[in-house]
Amino acid sequence: MKNYNFIQRFLHDLLLKTNFMKKSLYEIEKKIFLDKNNRVDENKHVFISGLPRSGTTSLLNFLYNSNNFTSLTYEHMPFVLSPNLFSKIKINDNFEKIERPHKDGIFYDLKSPESFDEIFFSTFTEKLIEDELVNFISLVLMKKKNKRYLSKNNLNYKRINLIQKILPHSFFLITYRDPLQHAFSLYNQNLNFIEIQKKDDFTRRYMNYLGHQEFGKNHKPWNKSNLYYDVNTLNYWLEQWLIFYKDIIKNHVNRKNLYFLRCESFTDNDYVNKIMDKLEINKKPLPQFKTSNKKIKLNYDKDLHNMTKEIYNKFDDFKKKYNLNIFILVFQHFLKY
Repeated sequence: MKNYNFIQRFLHDLLLKTNFMKKSLYEIEKKIFLDKNNRVDENKHVFISGLPRSGTTSLLNFLYNSNNFTSLTYEHMPFVLSPNLFSKIKINDNFEKIERPHKDGIFYDLKSPESFDEIFFSTFTEKLIEDELVNFISLVLMKKKNKRYLSKNNLNYKRINLIQKILPHSFFLITYRDPLQHAFSLYNQNLNFIEIQKKDDFTRRYMNYLGHQEFGKNHKPWNKSNLYYDVNTLNYWLEQWLIFYKDIIKNHVNRKNLYFLRCESFTDNDYVNKIMDKLEINKKPLPQFKTSNKKIKLNYDKDLHNMTKEIYNKFDDFKKKYNLNIFILVFQHFLKY
């Protein structure tokens, strides 16, 4: 974002600001490139979701680097809904690998995958999504040797039912993390992006285009708060954690092909290989990672924290009660902040 020049910023604003422009480009893309005989309904795609700061990007990068998947990357921006029509146009050729604004040790460049498919989901109604999702994924996968789509979208928790209805053989991965450390990370990132957006309003607009309103001046809560409404307190983020994962458990714990991934425990390649077996992808070793918890000096509601810990511990209870496959991952990147 910060390394975009005037022309690049102008194109993002022009092409992503209105549904009219996005839909127009998408319809042109379909007319020229869509092969309706090349369906991807039966493919075993993977959709990653969960609250931000729970390791979703680390998981995305790991799975993408296994070379078993195709995903949207920074190369597709801002032509996300017309990935073939503008495939030869590179407006970001000077895009060098840099650390993302989160300052969490994760670097990205043009080839890096990211959660750009929210542009598609936010453009169409649920009925049209049901009609068009297969077409959109088919266009993204066109001319690619890997015919399994990989998506990391923190908002997909809202549409798991819909996606599974359309793509019944897909897998869903929900990441979760120690609630106090997680809430502290969310709290810090909100402050971080408020300062970034004060200095550069394009960052705010860019995040809006991508549906990234979890942090910053345009923050939108995942759920309506019951007790705490001030984003500048740790309690606000703790309560959001509680409501989010309580609902996830209630709505999806018995769902087929949905796995909960706990992100802060030590692990080894055996655990990773079990996950990759479940996802039916080729094995690729994953180095050991270390956990790194932050010392938290902020005040917080101890009763609220205890409630979040009860939910957190329920994931292990479900493993015993329902024989669910809850695998343990660890990602050093997202634990830095």
